[in-house]
Amino acid sequence: AALTGINPSLYEAAVVDGASRLRQAWHVSLPGMAPIIVLVATLSMGQILNAGFDQIFNLYSPAVYGTGDIIDTLVYRMGLEQAQYSLATAVGLFKSVVSFVLISVSYYLAYRIANYRIF
Repeated sequence: AALTGINPSLYEAAVVDGASRLRQAWHVSLPGMAPIIVLVATLSMGQILNAGFDQIFNLYSPAVYGTGDIIDTLVYRMGLEQAQYSLATAVGLFKSVVSFVLISVSYYLAYRIANYRIF
């Protein structure tokens, strides 16, 4: 979908200038898709700390607490099973803050490197 937004005359101009298919991809396609690449990379940074709670929780038991514990299952176990609501909330909030910082850093780097802003 991002490639359809690139003006075909840019490819024609590249061919007239003698650009190979690789040069067309590097100098026409990639710069044309840069805003989409920056947007997807920035939004994906917040998902780094998610490890698939639903998949791990299906096989989760006390026998695998030591090896199968991730942040989400730790929050679940502390909050619902051990009734340590304040500690579970603090861990969940810390995970959200770290995700926000990662998104902010990614957004800042995207602006500094690609000179592109989402908003």
